[in-house]
Amino acid sequence: MNNLLFSYAGRINRAKFWLGAVVLMVLDAIVFSIVGAYSSMSEDHDSIAFIVLAAICVVVLIATIYASVCLGIKRYHDHGKSGVWVLIQFVPAIGALWYFIEAGCLRGQPGTNIYGPDPLDSSNRLASAY
Repeated sequence: MNNLLFSYAGRINRAKFWLGAVVLMVLDAIVFSIVGAYSSMSEDHDSIAFIVLAAICVVVLIATIYASVCLGIKRYHDHGKSGVWVLIQFVPAIGALWYFIEAGCLRGQPGTNIYGPDPLDSSNRLASAY
């Protein structure tokens, strides 16, 4: 799972992309729900516990953003494109839709490309490592 979420090298298929996205969403939901529940129950927002929980939220948020970027880069690698295409998400109106369709819905480039072997090629033993 570490290679899937925190490495931008190689290629991943749509299933691994969605698996990583779901894991990140569940992690965020759990952490932010705990902090939100504590925040709504506690009136003392200057306490050490609140500050520690806020710091944990910041660390989890940064890790989630990094892992999301890594997932997107590997999906674009699967299409034979540079990971810089992840920035398409920031184009107003159409960027997020383009990213969703290309990263989450379209099949990657069949066969080996410059970023590695096809993750769906069953004859390749290294494909499962990506």
